[in-house]
Amino acid sequence: MTHFELGRTRMISAALGALVLACALATGVGWAQDTTAEAATAGADARDTAPAYPAGLDDPTIELDKLELRMIPLTADELAALAAVWQAQARAAAQAVVDQSLEVRAADGEEAEALRKERLELVEERGRIFEKASAVIASLEAKGGDPAEVESMQGYLDAVIDAGRSQLTLQEFTDGFLKWLVSPEGGVAVGFRLAVIIGSFFVLLIVARIVRAWVRRAVDRTPQLSNLLSGFLVMLVYWLTIAFGLMFVLALLGVNITPLFALVGGASFILAFAMQETLGNLAAGLMIMINRPFDEGDYVQVAGLGGTIKHVSIMSTTVTTPDNQVITIPNSRVWGDVITNVTASDTRRVDLVFGIGYGDSIEQAQQVLEDVVTNHPLVLEDPAPNIRVSELGDSSVNFIVRPWTKTADYWTVYWDLQRAVKEAFDANGISIPFPQTDMHLHVADNEKAASPAVVSTLIGDDTEKQPAASDYASGDYGADEPGEAEEGGDGGDGGGRG
Repeated sequence: MTHFELGRTRMISAALGALVLACALATGVGWAQDTTAEAATAGADARDTAPAYPAGLDDPTIELDKLELRMIPLTADELAALAAVWQAQARAAAQAVVDQSLEVRAADGEEAEALRKERLELVEERGRIFEKASAVIASLEAKGGDPAEVESMQGYLDAVIDAGRSQLTLQEFTDGFLKWLVSPEGGVAVGFRLAVIIGSFFVLLIVARIVRAWVRRAVDRTPQLSNLLSGFLVMLVYWLTIAFGLMFVLALLGVNITPLFALVGGASFILAFAMQETLGNLAAGLMIMINRPFDEGDYVQVAGLGGTIKHVSIMSTTVTTPDNQVITIPNSRVWGDVITNVTASDTRRVDLVFGIGYGDSIEQAQQVLEDVVTNHPLVLEDPAPNIRVSELGDSSVNFIVRPWTKTADYWTVYWDLQRAVKEAFDANGISIPFPQTDMHLHVADNEKAASPAVVSTLIGDDTEKQPAASDYASGDYGADEPGEAEEGGDGGDGGGRG
């Protein structure tokens, strides 16, 4: 019995111990879960309160270049949160300027003067905050931020600036302008940039002239280039040096030249439609310079005119006529017409035509022409002159005379041979016919010839002053001579006329 009770007691003690251990374990697990939940909640609260971007980027006193540099690695989500903070700061700065402006307008005297100075400082601070906010918004837009959100934020800044300017009084505008004029970030900076740009422009002019002289020497050593193309290349290099130099200077000064390219591109389309004819002249000028149909100093026949090329620009061609008229022709008309370059070759053939009478000797005339042409000192022996009978004309036998001479001596040979041939023909008794007409009057019917009506028609109404009808014969010679009338008095056609 005692042994049984002892075993039962041990069993009860073990059960109680297991129960106490289970309760302890349950209590420990619950405490651990509570601790973990509190830690997770604290961590979540910490994540919610922590900013989504690196600390210090929302500091109003941060420098703009430092802010732009630190924004480079940020994502669009981080920039969206940062932009919202800067927009709130911009709103606070704008509100401070408005409140100060109201106080200035309500005050008088020295108090108003002090308030105006405070307002200028607030306006300057607002400008810095707005500039930084714009930089954040621009970075957000560049990294694919929500377009609607970006437009809304930037639109708010622009609207505040525009509304503030429209509500300025004359005194506020004057104070702001004077403050901007002496500000290191305003008028002083602009003046410095202008001075740099102007100074750089004059330096670029000197550099461009040096480059132009170098290019001119280079193209002069290239005989394949015409004077027109050489001049165009020199001018092109000169202005490109100035243009690219100015763009480089502007980029160094921090000016964004990308909108300048966009502006030039947009303006190009407008100018292309508005200046079609001018662009046609430009394209024609380039074609003239590349294909080189003529050069400066050449005598050409183009656009219905003949003259010496004086100057060719990218838009027009200037020609000097033999009587010293200076004519400017658009390049589109020059390139679109037939171009005859008279002086392109070193030699030129002189084409002349001389006529002799049908009663003159062809052999003699041939010999005279050959002697005159051969004896002229400016006529070339090679190619040999060509002198041939070319035509049996209405009044003359025509010779072609075609000697060759230097292009520069063309007109001298032309005028000299004209005179020398005439003098040689006269000296050798060779006639030069000129057009003439012989009229033969033939009357077929004698009765009609004696009719007063016919006579009246032939000689006019004043019959008293004209010969009688009996003076006309039936031959081809017209009026009879006195001897013929006497010989035919006995029975010819004129007999019986008294």
